[in-house]
Amino acid sequence: MSAIKTAAVIGGGIAGPVTALALRRAGIEATVYEAYENTADGLGGMLMVAPNGLSALEVVGVDRGLAGQPIHRMVMTDGRSRRMGEFAGLTGLPPSQVMWRTDLYGAVRERAAAAGVQTVYGKRLAGAEETPAGVTAEFTDGTRVTADVLVGADGIRSTVRQLIDPAAPGPRYTGLLGFGAHSKTEVPQARPDTMYFAFGQHAFLGYWPVPGGGTAWFGNLPYEKPLSAEQASSTPSAAWMRILRERFAGDVPGRDLLRGTGDDELLTFGGLEILPSVPTWHRGRMVLVGDAAHAPSSSSGQGASLAVESAVQLARCLRDIPDVGSAFATYEQLRRGRVEKVAAQAAKTNSQKSMGPVGTRITALLMPLATRTFLKPEKMFGWTHRYRIDWDAPVVPA
Repeated sequence: MSAIKTAAVIGGGIAGPVTALALRRAGIEATVYEAYENTADGLGGMLMVAPNGLSALEVVGVDRGLAGQPIHRMVMTDGRSRRMGEFAGLTGLPPSQVMWRTDLYGAVRERAAAAGVQTVYGKRLAGAEETPAGVTAEFTDGTRVTADVLVGADGIRSTVRQLIDPAAPGPRYTGLLGFGAHSKTEVPQARPDTMYFAFGQHAFLGYWPVPGGGTAWFGNLPYEKPLSAEQASSTPSAAWMRILRERFAGDVPGRDLLRGTGDDELLTFGGLEILPSVPTWHRGRMVLVGDAAHAPSSSSGQGASLAVESAVQLARCLRDIPDVGSAFATYEQLRRGRVEKVAAQAAKTNSQKSMGPVGTRITALLMPLATRTFLKPEKMFGWTHRYRIDWDAPVVPA
C-alpha cells in the first residue's frame, strides 16, 4: 500500500487526467486542477498514438472505443510522388492510430470522470509551498489546496517546471510552422491504412485517405520567425493558403491537395516546438510528467504515447516506494533515457523536413537502398513501439 494518499495534478489536458487515473489505480486519490474555465473539447489537430501508447492507455482503462484510424504502414515519397521507402508495421503489434486530439482528450476525460477523478476548472497555479503536511498549491484566485504530492502535467510551458527549477529551459522553436486540413482531393492509389510522407522541394507534407472520402493532410512550412498558434491564426487563412499553394505548386500530390482544400478548412497550429533536456524533473514533493518534462516535437509521433507511459510509471513508483524522493528518482531513471532518445530522433526528422531540393534529391537516391538493407522497421521502431509496462511488477528503488 502506498504511503502517498493524495495528489494534486496540475493540468487538465491529456497527461493530467491520465496521470490521475494511474494514481487512482495505485491507491492514491488524485484531483486535477485546470487553469482554463472550460474543457478543451474541439481544440487541437491530429495526433498519432503508437502501439506503445495504446498499451499504456490500456493500463488506465482508455483502450476501448478510441475514434482512431488504423495505420499499418508508412510510405516516403519525393515531391514528384516517387516512392523513396516503405515501412510496414511490426509483427505482433496493433497498428498505430491516427485521431483528432479532441477525441483522445474526450476519451481520457470521460474515463477519468467515470473512475471518480474530480477535475476543477479555473484554477491557474501561482505557486507552491511545502508544509509538514505535504505540499500546498496556491492558485491565482487565492485558493489553496494541500496534498501529499504535486504533479506538474501542465504542458510545454509548465508553471510547475519553473517552480521546481527557475532556470529550467523553455521550449525551442524548430523552424517549422504547422498546418493541417481536409482536402476533397483523393490521391490515386493511396491506401486508407497507410500514412504518406512527401518531401517536397520547399516543404514537407504528410497525408492519408480518410473514410467517407477525401484526404487528411498536415504540412510543415520552414519559417524563420517563431509564431504562437494565436499569432499564426491572426493571419487570415486565405493568406496562409496562398503561401502554402505557392510552396507546394511544384509538388505532387501537395499541389492537388492544396487545390482541393478550402481556405476556411485550414487549421493553423503555429510554430512546432521541442523541449530541450530538462535538468531537474522533481524537487521535494513536486514532480513533472508529460510535456512538462519531455516534449519531443510532433515529428516524433510519440508525444501522447510518451506522456501516457510516464504517467503510468510515475504511479507505479509512488505505489511501491514509500519515500517520495526515492520514488521520484526511480521514476526519472525509468524515463529519462527513453524520452531523450525519442527527442533526438525527432530533431533529426525536423532537419529532414527542411532539407531543400538538393537534400531531397540525395535522399531520394539513397533511401531505396537504405530501406532494402539496414533501415528495417524493426531496427527503426522496435525499441519504441514494443515498449510495454508491466503494471503488476514491483518497482525496485533506484
